Amino acid sequence: MKTLNARCSRPSVQSIAASLVWVTFVWAVNSNSAVARPNILLLMAEDMSPRVGAFGDEVAVTPNIDAFARQGVRYTNAFTTAGVCAPSRAALILGKQQISTGTQHMRTSSRPEGGYVSVPPAGVKAFPELLRAAGYYTFTDEKLDYQFSGIWADSGPATIWDSEGREDASWENRRENQPFFGFRNFEVTHETGIFRPLGNMPVSVTHFIVQLMRWWQMDTPVVPVVSPADVEVPPYYPDTPTVRRDIARHYDNIAYMDGQVGAILRQLEEDGLADTTIIIWTTDHGDGLPRAKRELFDAGLKVPMIIRWPAAYRPEGVAPGSVETRMVSFLDLAPTLLSLAGVDAPDYHDGVNFMDTEGSPRTYIHASRDRIDDVTDRQRAVRDARFKYIRSWYPDQPEATGVAFRDNIDMVREMRARFTAGNLDAVQRRWFEAPGKERLFDLEADPHEINNLAADPAHAEDLARLRAEMDAWLERVGDLSAQSEAEMVARFQPDGTQLVTPAPAARVEDAQLIVTPQAPDHSVEYRLGDARWRLYTGPVSVLAVPKVEVRAVRYGWQASKIVDVRDAR
Repeated sequence: MKTLNARCSRPSVQSIAASLVWVTFVWAVNSNSAVARPNILLLMAEDMSPRVGAFGDEVAVTPNIDAFARQGVRYTNAFTTAGVCAPSRAALILGKQQISTGTQHMRTSSRPEGGYVSVPPAGVKAFPELLRAAGYYTFTDEKLDYQFSGIWADSGPATIWDSEGREDASWENRRENQPFFGFRNFEVTHETGIFRPLGNMPVSVTHFIVQLMRWWQMDTPVVPVVSPADVEVPPYYPDTPTVRRDIARHYDNIAYMDGQVGAILRQLEEDGLADTTIIIWTTDHGDGLPRAKRELFDAGLKVPMIIRWPAAYRPEGVAPGSVETRMVSFLDLAPTLLSLAGVDAPDYHDGVNFMDTEGSPRTYIHASRDRIDDVTDRQRAVRDARFKYIRSWYPDQPEATGVAFRDNIDMVREMRARFTAGNLDAVQRRWFEAPGKERLFDLEADPHEINNLAADPAHAEDLARLRAEMDAWLERVGDLSAQSEAEMVARFQPDGTQLVTPAPAARVEDAQLIVTPQAPDHSVEYRLGDARWRLYTGPVSVLAVPKVEVRAVRYGWQASKIVDVRDAR
């Protein structure tokens, strides 16, 4: 302690000069970044297909998002990599297919044989951490759910975000002139919002608990704005009062979310940030309704997406209120957002920068479905602009196989009862029947994906082409579901428990903090005094700082012990 204080109180001329150079460099980067680099805000609703007025839905009550769309660009062919949240979010945040990172099952923490934490390949980092390393202030709210984290804030790698949690989800805590990347979620549209509301007879203990949590989290109750009589019932649902009521409830939740989005957009305006912030609004996968959520149909994968560009950052040729029809995968968001921030995307990304007008437009969308709660499954999908091909490794297992959580929705229980009683038509029964090994759908002629053309000789060429594309894709990215989940978990946790990241080596030399992780893929944070933890990217001036702490983390492992650098000398 005395030695460190002595060094800090009487630094050499060279160390003072080095410190001033470093501080000046950091200040210049942050100051120039405020001018040259935009703020970026990602707004994500949960469990929602393009049920928005601006996307042609005449039932939706979405005035704020509709106005936002008139100022931005609507992407009408955006797709997630899974029809359920955790695998989709893992792919989004890493920019890699979930089947290649061990994040493909729903969900790692609820595995019947025992929960676990996925361990992505060494060196693979979440794109917000890459933005943070480049000088951005990164924040999110309470929803993480990356599979190498828990569901909620403060459960994942601490190095991804400067701040996370409901109260910290704001740009207000950044340093002066520091650009920010923010990620806000809207949980009101989640599948649980379709459950019978609190105050009615609970369906199950789970139903009561989640509705109680929903009531506690929301500032005001959801007000019915859509009549069940006005909703459109797709052909794979029976047209009953229960089905109509649940779909209408989904629309009511969407209207509530629209108000929340409007409040954030107004706050940006009031804080003088609207002209420097690129805003993306989208959803984490398709509808939270049955035969949509958890599935590989477009109802589970196709999402709305809107990007609003401030005039100073609007790409050439992009006009407010325009529509972009090119296919976009969630895998493309990481490299695209990094590019917008002036950060080079890593080579391991599976997506492409969809704003790169010199690149070739995406030809295929790929997606996967694996274990859902306690139901083992393995399906893969590939689609182009017209056809979709789905391959199943469990061809005799119906997709409607009981998922207890989903059965809290009234229409699910009603549909199951009607199927058992023989009161569903041929199209409505299909979800309850074996899917077969291969399915091929003509999305242009059959947007609801009802008629399987895999055995139709007229489409043999399309089937062969998409089969070949799927085989090439699986070979290219690698599919960890080629082994059992138990084998994968044993590789992640060789001794049956989550591994611990080794502590980094740290020293203070000439008033500079120098940290060396035990492996290059470990992320490192440091804290000076009682300030916030910051991402370590290089030597840091600690001139006259009485307390210096560091820690390291390997994604999927526990963080290392905190090293007090005074004790490390």
